[in-house]
Amino acid sequence: MSEGARNTRQFFAASTSGSGSSSATYRDGGGGIGVARASLVNTGILDENVLALVFRYLNFDPKALCTVSCVSRRLRAVAERVLWRELCVSRAPRMVASLAGGGAPPGRVVGGWPALAKLLLFCCGAAAAAVRGHFTGVSRFSKTSGRSFLSRRCRGDLLYVSDPCEHAVHGADDDVGAYRGVFRGFTRSRTRACLVGRRAPLETRVRCPYCGARVWSMVAAGMAPRSACRRLGAHEGRLQYYVCVSGHLHGNCWLARLTSSDADRDADSEDDASTEGGDDGAHVAP
Repeated sequence: MSEGARNTRQFFAASTSGSGSSSATYRDGGGGIGVARASLVNTGILDENVLALVFRYLNFDPKALCTVSCVSRRLRAVAERVLWRELCVSRAPRMVASLAGGGAPPGRVVGGWPALAKLLLFCCGAAAAAVRGHFTGVSRFSKTSGRSFLSRRCRGDLLYVSDPCEHAVHGADDDVGAYRGVFRGFTRSRTRACLVGRRAPLETRVRCPYCGARVWSMVAAGMAPRSACRRLGAHEGRLQYYVCVSGHLHGNCWLARLTSSDADRDADSEDDASTEGGDDGAHVAP
């Protein structure tokens, strides 16, 4: 090819394919048409490592992560696969390590990382008491508390449950507590086996606020132990909680007023729990 022919190459168009590569067609001096390709997979801002570094600098701000997930399908895929997971690990590393070791595929949790991140940071409120959901400040999840929500035959399951988020209700004497939690390996849990064995119906009007899946009412299924009310400091018979098919738990209760003697007793038991079970809990801050 002559020097003049080389200099007369003209690029007519450039496009990016769905696989992330770009191509350009050109015509050389001899009338031939060629195609030049260059891979753009994970380059620039789409590089997962670059995004992880940027959001680590932002302390994995959940609102910024939500915004980025809405930009494009590719960014949403990276967020769901990497960034939401990193947010969960940064907030509750021991809890996430335990959940990820519950038989889920490597690097995954049942229900997905976005749902777990929402559960860590978002209180779903209580629809029956007109309490709206909101982002929480600091949340504590404990598997010690989780045992109180399991019937005797299901005590071998591992469940993390948050402390109740207290809300004052206009016109009511008592406060409403909203709480949430998550099972490890729920698909193989004794709790799920009991629900299926009892043919407990799935609720028609309630959905999981974290992953959108259908839920069972543990109260309607007769699987809500009295120990849950005692653990939450709630009135007997004024507690409701649901478990979805992915293993997320949410519920609410009417909290009983504490007397001075009750408060002292609770403070003593809380000191004992914090001394004994450093590995049992996870503190989550946004």
